[in-house]
Amino acid sequence: MATTAEIFAGIGAKAVANPAGLAGLNANFQFELSGDDGGTWHANVAGGKIEVAEGPTTANVTILMSADHFKAMVAGTLNATQAFMTGKLKIKGDMSLAMRLQSILG
Repeated sequence: MATTAEIFAGIGAKAVANPAGLAGLNANFQFELSGDDGGTWHANVAGGKIEVAEGPTTANVTILMSADHFKAMVAGTLNATQAFMTGKLKIKGDMSLAMRLQSILG
């Protein structure tokens, strides 16, 4: 399984390859991942471009979960809605922006 750093590097590449997912989106997403290979990451989206890096940002929405659950969600083996409903995924901030994450992560 890929490391968290590899996943975030891939998110930027996927978003560039699929610019429609970024269209009309201006938001800062922060990911606070706990456990082994965890850390704080961010994805800032504006003007059809994305900047993904390690460290905090002034976030519109913050995603809190374990690094293992995040990796499973990105891999498609953990459904984001199910993760949220079972408490594996917590969201602080703008829920409507959180729902747009699929266009960035997918």
